[in-house]
Amino acid sequence: MSFSSDTPHEPEQHRPEEQAAGQARREHHAAEPPADEPFGAPRRGERPSGPESVFAGPLGMLSDAAWQVMVTAGVVAIVLGVVVLAWPGTTLAVLGALFGAYLLISGIFQLAGAFGAHVPGHLRVLGFVSGGLAVLLGLLCLRGPTQSVLLLALWIGFSWLLRGVMLTAAAISHEQLPARGWQIFFGIISILAGIILIVAPFGSIAALTAVAGIWLLALGVIEVIHGIQLRMRLGHHPPRTAEHRPHFRHFRPHPQP
Repeated sequence: MSFSSDTPHEPEQHRPEEQAAGQARREHHAAEPPADEPFGAPRRGERPSGPESVFAGPLGMLSDAAWQVMVTAGVVAIVLGVVVLAWPGTTLAVLGALFGAYLLISGIFQLAGAFGAHVPGHLRVLGFVSGGLAVLLGLLCLRGPTQSVLLLALWIGFSWLLRGVMLTAAAISHEQLPARGWQIFFGIISILAGIILIVAPFGSIAALTAVAGIWLLALGVIEVIHGIQLRMRLGHHPPRTAEHRPHFRHFRPHPQP
């Protein structure tokens, strides 16, 4: 049995609590970003906070520091080269004094290490002898520029001589050594240079100083040119977009009514 009414159905009246919950739900869905936006992407109307190019942020600071360091190192090398070529005698005196201070300090440390409890007996004697000899040579270098230049030339000469002998012997004894011919060639050159420094220390060390000054000038010019080229590349490089990040949707709990 059914009952019919002639009066039309009136619209359903919502309670104030239901209206407030529906309004809050609509505002929450409007505030959520679209599902196809990448994770961390700025919302519409917001300014992006990430780097605009690969040369921004830490990488840009590193690039700026790189060309500045290159230019600074080049200028310092040029200045040192000019000083070495303009005042070779003074340069040798300063280098001799620094060499004497190095020998003195290293000798003191060797003497202190020779008395350590962990050092065996034979190594203790060797350290004591080498430390005492280094202290003696250091004090001799600090007496005057002539002694310091002489000892510096002899030190370099003996170092080159020993290195050349070891390099040549290793290259001759090992037939499978890569670039064996070049190794023998450089070993012989080192032996000859060491002999020249030992036989004629003052003239050879003066020539070596001139070569060092020219080398510093050339190295400084090359470093400055490379630094300027790097700066121009950074200035004219077109900005590139930041690295593409994986897309993740924002998973938020659905509000309860």
